Amino acid sequence: MNIEKIKNANTKVLGKNIVFYKEIGSTQDEIRKMAEKHTANGTLVIADNQFSGKGTKGRAWTTESGKNITMSLVIYPNCKVEELEGLTVNIAEAIKEAIKKLYGYKLDIKEPNDLMLNGKKICGILTQSVTLAEKVDYVLIGIGVNVNQVEFEGELSNIATSLKKEFNMEFEREETAAKILEKLENKITNIIKK
Repeated sequence: MNIEKIKNANTKVLGKNIVFYKEIGSTQDEIRKMAEKHTANGTLVIADNQFSGKGTKGRAWTTESGKNITMSLVIYPNCKVEELEGLTVNIAEAIKEAIKKLYGYKLDIKEPNDLMLNGKKICGILTQSVTLAEKVDYVLIGIGVNVNQVEFEGELSNIATSLKKEFNMEFEREETAAKILEKLENKITNIIKK
C-alpha cells in the first residue's frame, strides 16, 4: 500500500499522520491506544490485513489480506457530546459521496452504520467516543470498505459484496481511502479542533 498517496489527500487534519501495518489485530484497538496517549489529531491507522477487526455490537469484521480498506482514525473534537448526534450518518454520507465522485456508483446507507451496494453490504463504520463530563475527549472512527475482495465465506457470501465483485475490475485502495478522508473532513470540519 502506498501511504504517500493517502497522505496527499486534500485534507488539513485527517490522514496527515499515518501509521501503516502489514498485519494487525484491529486498527480500532491500535488507534484507541494512540488516542489515550494523545497522538496527533486526525491520525490514521491503516492495515493491509486485520485478523480480529471490530464491527458493531461486538461482531468481527473479517477481510482478505491486501484487498480492502481497513482503517481507523482519531479526532479530538471541539464540541459537547450532543453535537456528535448524527456523526455516524455523516461519515456514511462522506463515504457515499467519495464512491460516487470517484467511480460514479451510488451506495445506499443502511442506518446507522452500513453502506450497501446492490442490496449487499460493502462498508461498515464503527464510531466510538470517550467523554469527560460534558466534553468529548476523543472520537474513534473505524471504516472497513470491501474493495477488491471477491470471495466471501460462510454467511457473508449472501450478504457482502465489494467494488470488484460488482463491477469486475480492480480498484485502487489508496485513491479510495484518500477521497473518503477528503469528503469526511468536509462533513465534520465543524467539530475538528484546528
